Amino acid sequence: MSSAPALSPDAGGGPSDAGGGNGVTGPAAATATDWRRLDRRTVLVRALVTTSVATGAAVPAALGLAGRFGLGHAVAWVLVAAVVPIGCAVTGDYVRWRRTRYRIGAERVELHTGLLLVRKRSLTRERIRSVDLTAPLLQRLLGLVTVRIGTGEHSGNDATLELDPVRRAEGERLRRDLLERTATGTPGTHREGELAVLDPRWIRYAPVSFVVPALGAAAAGAVMQVSDWFGAQAQVIDWMGERLRDTSLPTAIVIPVVAAMAAGVLGALGLWTETWWGYRLEREPGGTLRVRRGLLTSRSVSVEERRLRGVDLVEPLGIRLCGAARVDAITTGLAEDDEEQHGDHRTLLPAAPRHVADAVAADILREAVSPTSTPLTRHPRAALGRRLRRALWAVTVPVAVLALLGALLTPVLLWTALACAVLGLPVGLLLARDAYHGLGHAVSGDHLVVRSGTIRRSTAALERAGVIGWTVRQTYFQRRSGVLSLTATTAAGAGAYTAHDVDAAEGLDFASEAVPGLLEPFLERLPQAR
Repeated sequence: MSSAPALSPDAGGGPSDAGGGNGVTGPAAATATDWRRLDRRTVLVRALVTTSVATGAAVPAALGLAGRFGLGHAVAWVLVAAVVPIGCAVTGDYVRWRRTRYRIGAERVELHTGLLLVRKRSLTRERIRSVDLTAPLLQRLLGLVTVRIGTGEHSGNDATLELDPVRRAEGERLRRDLLERTATGTPGTHREGELAVLDPRWIRYAPVSFVVPALGAAAAGAVMQVSDWFGAQAQVIDWMGERLRDTSLPTAIVIPVVAAMAAGVLGALGLWTETWWGYRLEREPGGTLRVRRGLLTSRSVSVEERRLRGVDLVEPLGIRLCGAARVDAITTGLAEDDEEQHGDHRTLLPAAPRHVADAVAADILREAVSPTSTPLTRHPRAALGRRLRRALWAVTVPVAVLALLGALLTPVLLWTALACAVLGLPVGLLLARDAYHGLGHAVSGDHLVVRSGTIRRSTAALERAGVIGWTVRQTYFQRRSGVLSLTATTAAGAGAYTAHDVDAAEGLDFASEAVPGLLEPFLERLPQAR
């Protein structure tokens, strides 16, 4: 167990700490007494959040107990039960606020917290790669933000410091100060300042995303769960049965599915609005790309251009059929825990018309024309055959299993196998052909480009200087077809970007052209016939 360093009586509580004590006078002024506290209103935020959660849980509990003990006694018991967790949460957060200190020094950012077990953590300012600001609704109303300072290393929570919360002005000051020290602007003629802003018409792409079925199923489950809380689940099921009693079986199946999908569409529209409202992409002085967005919860994500290694133009199937795409950053220094907590942390542009996505990608990469729009080299017909065979196997194996079980158990499974064959085979073959037409690779200026996928098509434009290795993979069946898979290894983004089933000779030439001298020592050229 470690102990906190001795602080002067004014540390965190002097005049500079008024209203939360978040003023920073600059790194040169950091001394032993420059420790700062988080904003004291964190206790108020915790109290309000815990009270709202306890209220949400108390209402169904009170209704459930009312029938047994009476409404008055049920409310009294629930109130007593709610006071305990609220009091514990508020007390715990008050202790956390009292025992948390941070300071911004000339060389390090330090955070000390804890009561019985004190944690002392610090980050070297030269290692800092991201300073992101997040503000849920309550924090926004109070003018507070949560500041997350990260190094981008894959070492868990030790690679990040979180100041939760500080004043918004203090968060902006920290972001500017810490990133300006590490930013080294990339020279170029492309415009600074605003690169893209939200077009409200982009909301039309929300209902064609894959999130719609999931939200629809969640809505149906929520209806059943809430009705169960109020003891009315049987009545809900009976009400639905009465409405569908005189309809045919297909209609009785289609109507609930359509209702769930309609709820999913509404949910997707709401989720898109909450996530992307107020979206703005900017290039700040010093070479930092900043994304700001969010309706109820505001978010600010900063990406240094010096660790940007390219962009990934992502086209999920539904969005691609509407002629749209989104732009993700291929960047170093984005840790795994960032990706888990922020699923869209890499996204620089939400789903937008394809020409807009290409234009924004060009601005991000400081190119006259985006590498993602360059014509790509088609892959050989052998790649099509491989995908058609995979589709046939993916359909015929489940159909054969269902047919066998149907012959042994029940004819219902035979009809199910027939339906899977009739519907699955054409869909599988169409997706296989689409996957083949999506394959491609090329070298465009300072970037290499690879494209693949059908359900989720990805066009990755990767900086050639960022490629640190090649992986050549050729299975027995690929050797028979004269193709191979070529993977560019990098320290950024997903870590590997693959050109699938490319012609063997053409793929090796592509690798040699993209990164000269990297693959040649491992190649053995056959002598040409005279």
